[in-house]
Amino acid sequence: MSPTGSTPTSPTPDDFPADFRGAVLRPGEDGYDQARVVFNGRAADSGPALIARCTDEDDVATALRHASARDLPVAIRGGGHGTDGHAMPGGALVLDLSGMREITVDPDTRTVRAQAGVLLGELDAAAQEHGLVVPSGTVTSTGVAGLTLGGGIGHLMRRFGATVDNLLACEMVTVDGRKVRADEKENPDLFWALRGGGGNFGVVTAFEFRAHPLGPDVVSGQIIFPGDQAAAVLAQLAAFMADAPRELGLATALTFAPPLPALPEAAHGKLVLILIPVHTGDFADAEKTIAKLAALGTPVVNTVRRTTWLKTNSMLDATAPYGWRTNARGGYIASLTEPVIDTLVQRTAASPNLPGTITAINVWSLGGAISEDVEEDATAFSRAGASWLWEAATVWTETEHDTPYDAWADATAAAMRPHTLPNAYINLTQDQGEAWRRGVYGSEAKYQRLAEIKAVWDPRNLLRHNKNIAPAPTR
Repeated sequence: MSPTGSTPTSPTPDDFPADFRGAVLRPGEDGYDQARVVFNGRAADSGPALIARCTDEDDVATALRHASARDLPVAIRGGGHGTDGHAMPGGALVLDLSGMREITVDPDTRTVRAQAGVLLGELDAAAQEHGLVVPSGTVTSTGVAGLTLGGGIGHLMRRFGATVDNLLACEMVTVDGRKVRADEKENPDLFWALRGGGGNFGVVTAFEFRAHPLGPDVVSGQIIFPGDQAAAVLAQLAAFMADAPRELGLATALTFAPPLPALPEAAHGKLVLILIPVHTGDFADAEKTIAKLAALGTPVVNTVRRTTWLKTNSMLDATAPYGWRTNARGGYIASLTEPVIDTLVQRTAASPNLPGTITAINVWSLGGAISEDVEEDATAFSRAGASWLWEAATVWTETEHDTPYDAWADATAAAMRPHTLPNAYINLTQDQGEAWRRGVYGSEAKYQRLAEIKAVWDPRNLLRHNKNIAPAPTR
């Protein structure tokens, strides 16, 4: 039974509409296995029934009318980077938007329009041709669609806010195949929901963003401290960031040192704390700020230097290889207290740390524009009370590593639960159940509003392969 009480039919490949112009891929056909590869390789364990590769919004509308007429649940693939693997669920009908990659930049109005298949690296490159940037995420293979619909955080959030804070409009196809626009004036309730509510309400085919002047050069890199300094350095970060300029973005990673040539061989495989500052302001100010940050301990490596924005926003790509198996748990923290720090360090040390894997607990500093410039109820995306965000993430290749790393992730989430706020950034954690989903938007009133908007735009919950918001019951 579906969440709305109806019994959906199964996708039937042979009756797909003849006027659908894109490729329609079935299990066993050429291109099917390649098309179903997404960021979380565990999704490949069971394949979708049908992949409809849309060429444009007309194809999206055709496919959705087909699904709606047959009460078929639909999964949506943009960049395919969601850690849950919802882009390619087993047995599903998948609308693949990855071929819709058009980007238009208007340097006069500083606006950027990007179709739903655009990746963040492509968005960055197109905007930088005009000395502009759209605040987005930190891995170039991430899709603009999923990142935006979940909120969007990254190195620039303290300066320019979340991605949704810079979203001007969405072009969307409804579940019954109608094309609509959502912005502050047209369908404003829908626009509110799309800014953080995920892919629950329709299929967004294009996004219009506000861009900001930036680059090409910024200051960024990594400052690596040995594990025995991790707690002491982390304990100083709250005071440091309270006085830091908005131009400083800061991520930190508790992880196990890779065999980098710059690191002493004795440190390889050992616990380290990596600070990842990105300073987008005056270069002289950046030099002073980074010097103070490095002086919080005695680093073994400091690679922070003047470089380009494009290199900066791709430096974390190596930590998120596409197609590996993965899990992720995370949430917001009100303050970086001693018990929080101790738990983060202990849980990192408790990782199985098996060969051929990458494990990290990342901690992002919020504040500045993302925390102060937008009212909590202005968008579905919640950030109230959050000063920091933690994310425990592991990637691996062998199926036998699933069990130990899932157990570690669950134990880490349990250990952090007393310190974690009920609201959350949904993109940096896998789904943790219905009770969790009701809390991630910050209040029961916001969740209820989302459920009511869902009931207007997707009353049968055909778009349920996501962090799902069930439609409110019809009064």
